[in-house]
Amino acid sequence: MNPLRLEFDGSNGARLSARLDLPEGEPRAFALFAHCFTCSKDLNATRRIAGELAERGIAVLRFDFTGLGSSQGEFASTNFSSNVGDLVKAADYLREHYRAPSILIGHSLGGAAVLVAAAGVPEVRAVATIGAPSDAGHVTHNFAADIGRIETEGSAEVTLGGRKFTIRKQFLEDISQASVRAHVAGLKKPLLIFHSPLDQTVGIDNAADIFKAAKHPKSFISLDKADHLLTRPEDAEFVAATLAAWVQRYLPPQEAAEADSHTGVTVTDTGQGRFQHRVVAGAHHLLADEPKSFGGDDSGPSPYDFVSIGLAACTGMTLKLYAERKGWDISPVSVTVDHDKIHAADCQTCSEDLKAANGRVDRFHRTIRLPAGLDDEQVAKLVEIADKCPVHKTLHSVCDITTSAERAGA
Repeated sequence: MNPLRLEFDGSNGARLSARLDLPEGEPRAFALFAHCFTCSKDLNATRRIAGELAERGIAVLRFDFTGLGSSQGEFASTNFSSNVGDLVKAADYLREHYRAPSILIGHSLGGAAVLVAAAGVPEVRAVATIGAPSDAGHVTHNFAADIGRIETEGSAEVTLGGRKFTIRKQFLEDISQASVRAHVAGLKKPLLIFHSPLDQTVGIDNAADIFKAAKHPKSFISLDKADHLLTRPEDAEFVAATLAAWVQRYLPPQEAAEADSHTGVTVTDTGQGRFQHRVVAGAHHLLADEPKSFGGDDSGPSPYDFVSIGLAACTGMTLKLYAERKGWDISPVSVTVDHDKIHAADCQTCSEDLKAANGRVDRFHRTIRLPAGLDDEQVAKLVEIADKCPVHKTLHSVCDITTSAERAGA
C-alpha cells in the first residue's frame, strides 16, 4: 500500500508530517498511532502495524511529533504535554477531513501519551499500548547521566539511539507532573496492553502497574521473545492481527455497503499544498493533484489524468467483455491514453465546422496493447469495439452539466 502523505498543525503551531494508511474499501474505523520517544512514524514496527491494520480494514494515521522525523519545530521546546497536544490536534485533523479516530495506539512513551490524550478525544472507543511506561518520567533513564547537568545548566545535549538531542529543564519539570496512572484509572475505555517480558528498555513491571490501575474491560497480551522496538516482523504482525481482532467487539456494527449506495463522486480540498483534493467514490479513496510543473505536489493524478483513466479503464473493460463473448483470449489487455490540446485545423477527424472555428480541441489518443496470436481481422474488430465504450461515447456526445451550491451548516 502507498500511504497518503499529509500535514497538519501541531499543538505548538509547527507543521507535522503524517502518513495515512487506508484500506482498500471503506474503513471499518480510524486509528491514531503515537510512536516511541525520539522515534518517528516510519519506524519499521510502526509501518508494519499500520499496514497490517489497513489490510484488516482499519485506517491508521501515524505522524511525527513536533521536532522529530519530517515534522517541523524544535525538539528542545517540546515535552510530554506537547506530545499529548499533538495527538489531540491529529485527532482534530482526522475529524475534520475524514472521521474522528475511535482507536488510539501508542508505542513506548507514545503509549503513555495516548493514555493521557484519550480524555481529549471523545470519540475514542478503545486504547492499546505497546511496551508503554506507567510513568512518563521513565524516559529519563535514557539520559540519566545528564540529568544533573540539565538541572544546573538549564539544558544539555544528550545522545539517544546514536543521535544527539537537546533536553531542557522544562522537559524534566513537565514529565514530573504527568500522572499517567491517574489517567489510566479514569480512562473508562477498553484497554489492551502489549508488553514483552524480555523488554530491556521498559520493564514488564510497567505493564503490571498500568493493568492494576485500569478498570475493566482491560486485557494483557505477552509479546514473548519480542524486543522493545518489535524489530522482528512477525512480532509487529502479531500485534496488528491481535489488535484488529480485539477491537472489533468495541466498534459499532459494520453496515453492508450497497453497490449503488453512493450518489456520485465527492472531491474535497485537503488543505495540503495548492491543489491537493481528496476523492471519495463510494468505498474508494484517492487523491487528486497537479504536477509540480503546474505548482502542485504531484500527490495524485491530475483532473485530466482522471478523465484519461476513465477512458482507458472503460476501453479495457469493453474489450474484455467483447472478447469473452467471442471466446478470444486477449489477456492481459492494456490501454494507454495520452491527452493534449491541438488546433482544430490539425485535427484529421474533426468536423469541417470545428476546423473552420480554428479553435483548440482536446485530443485523447489510445494505444491498445494486445497479446500476440490475434489475426489482423480480430485486431481491427477490437479497435472498432473500443469506440463503443460508454466513456468514449460520453466524450463524443453533448453533455449537460448543472451546478448547485450549498452553504456549510445550511
